[in-house]
Amino acid sequence: MLVSILIPAYNEEEFLGAVVDRVLSASLPEGVDREVIIVDDGSTDGTGEIAAEVARKHNGVVRVLRHPANRGKGAAVRTALAAARGELAIIQDADLEYDPRDYGKLLAPLLEGRADVVYGTRFAVGAERRVLYFWHAVANRSLTLLANVASNLNLTDVWTGYKAFRTELVRSIPLRCDGFAFEVELTVKLAQREAVIYETPIRYHGRTYEEGKKIRRRDALYGILTLARFVLDRDIYRDQGSEILDRLATARNFNSWMAETIAPFLGRRVLEVGAGIGNLTRRLAAGRELYIASDIDDQHLGRLSARVAHRPHVRVAQIDLRKAKDFEPFGGQVDTVVCLNVLEHVEDDEKALKNIHRVLEPGGRAIVLVPQDQRIYGELDAVLGHFRRYSAAELRHKMASAGFEIEALFDFNRITTPGWWWNGRVRRRRTISSVQLRIFDSLVPVWKRVDRWLPWRGASLIVVGRKPLSS
Repeated sequence: MLVSILIPAYNEEEFLGAVVDRVLSASLPEGVDREVIIVDDGSTDGTGEIAAEVARKHNGVVRVLRHPANRGKGAAVRTALAAARGELAIIQDADLEYDPRDYGKLLAPLLEGRADVVYGTRFAVGAERRVLYFWHAVANRSLTLLANVASNLNLTDVWTGYKAFRTELVRSIPLRCDGFAFEVELTVKLAQREAVIYETPIRYHGRTYEEGKKIRRRDALYGILTLARFVLDRDIYRDQGSEILDRLATARNFNSWMAETIAPFLGRRVLEVGAGIGNLTRRLAAGRELYIASDIDDQHLGRLSARVAHRPHVRVAQIDLRKAKDFEPFGGQVDTVVCLNVLEHVEDDEKALKNIHRVLEPGGRAIVLVPQDQRIYGELDAVLGHFRRYSAAELRHKMASAGFEIEALFDFNRITTPGWWWNGRVRRRRTISSVQLRIFDSLVPVWKRVDRWLPWRGASLIVVGRKPLSS
């Protein structure tokens, strides 16, 4: 396990060398190594020379990147983050306000799989801190309160300079702010991504303004404006396909409808393939003897682990639907495989279905949901990485070829078929309107009643296949 220590530095020649020494000497949990990335953010003093000297001294461990002009803390963190090689990262200010001896506390919830992000709070009872400015603390607490109201969190310290996180999670978020408002932007976007956030008390040795403290009153104002901007603008994914999946994940009523539809077919020991970050896992896992939530993506697996860490009967595994060896450890352990909106992403879908068949115990069920009707394949499908949309005949044939007996095959979600055709095929849109989705989701109780009476095919097909007892 590698942790990247990200150090944004602007005119810190007095402190930078000492900070790096402390960073390199700080103890880390067993099995964790470190790299240090310093970003000289256009310093006009000797910061750049000191950074270069430190990098030469610790070649291979310390790297230095430079901005030709001062751009701000947020910009420096973005530059460091883009170069980070570690699975985890810690932001370390280049002064002596934050103590690297706290790394163990920051990393523990991440290493134990309980958290996606850890904030080091300066305001926890029992933590050591230097007593300084009253009005600075009032502004901090007020902005933290506003951020909590906007994001429905209960943080105690939004402006903390100590944040540890899963690197790929934060790297996948488009961070726009160059200055200190980056702290607020990141918090709001992590909340919108439903990241699991922990706080831990840290030591804090704040500087006075005479000693070089850089944050000013205007930064609090920028923080408030940033908060308003990103609460209204859900700008939380770099990848367009991920953005669509995120918007679909916010359709809670629709996801509940999907879960209710397949729930009668579930057994006691379930393997979910392509669980993502667990939007359906949390709805389907209750009451099961064993629930294995799997995905192919490391970032999803990390976040999935944090979301289900408190559920003793839920296990997390990395399973690629295309690889038979990934299923081998679970052979005969499950009586149900759930595969929702995954098969269309696999080029060799027949091999994937055979892998599902192989892992099931005799008499077990596979519940597969796929998009229907190639005639409405459009830009939305392409962005999502769909190889195809299915017909009932094709899906039935492929399930039978994999060895399944068809127990049920039916349309699902007819109500969105015209909209999918219109947006993706006719208008060639590459994203889903959040307004349309909110309206649709609010009316799901109505759609559930009328869906089966609509005269066209569903946007999705659901098939339930049973593995014969003699297999």
